[in-house]
Amino acid sequence: MSWLVTIAIGFVAGALGRFLMPGKHVRGCLITTVLGIGGAAVGRFIAEKVGLDPGAAGSAWDIRSMTVSVGGVMVILFLYRVIFGLRGK
Repeated sequence: MSWLVTIAIGFVAGALGRFLMPGKHVRGCLITTVLGIGGAAVGRFIAEKVGLDPGAAGSAWDIRSMTVSVGGVMVILFLYRVIFGLRGK
């Protein structure tokens, strides 16, 4: 059951991250979910490295884990734009 929660949180985090970072993005529910799950992992890694307690990023419905996850999604989207040269339009 916990993997369903992780997938649901991943989708919500991916959708929020895309909403907060305007521009052209690859579309689709599957990509959004994978982006959100990856964002949770990236956000948790960054939060731990800077000394913050990220909570259980990507595994619980709370504001702390959602903030960390959405932040991670935004980092991934930013790096994607830098690497592939996409401009926000």
